[in-house]
Amino acid sequence: MAHSDIQQSRHRSVRYALLAVGWLSVLLGVIGIFVPVLPTTPFLLLAAACFVRSSRRFYHWLVGHRHLGPWIRDYLEGNGIPLKAKAYAIGLMWLSIAFSCYLVPLPWARAGMLASAVLVSLYILRQKTLPSR
Repeated sequence: MAHSDIQQSRHRSVRYALLAVGWLSVLLGVIGIFVPVLPTTPFLLLAAACFVRSSRRFYHWLVGHRHLGPWIRDYLEGNGIPLKAKAYAIGLMWLSIAFSCYLVPLPWARAGMLASAVLVSLYILRQKTLPSR
């Protein structure tokens, strides 16, 4: 499905929530460019997903941005995800899941968190790795 096929939310409150999450994701993605432990690509992809459902103008701005756009376009065009981004995304996800499992004593909740972490890890690992530029 192309991004032009995705419908914008008709509910104003949902659009505002998506815009807020989108801009927070852009902010975290930009910080991630400079802070080695914060991944950039997943946050920018989340921002693009939020913007495509809330504001076409911001979506086109982000995808067309001179510095941020290539991160998103590479993924959307099937060119892959940088190895560094894969490693950060998987590493931070597993750290947060491990911490959550430590905090949550319920076995079924732990099983659900671990299962989702395995599935997300497999998805990320199956994505093409973007060659170094």
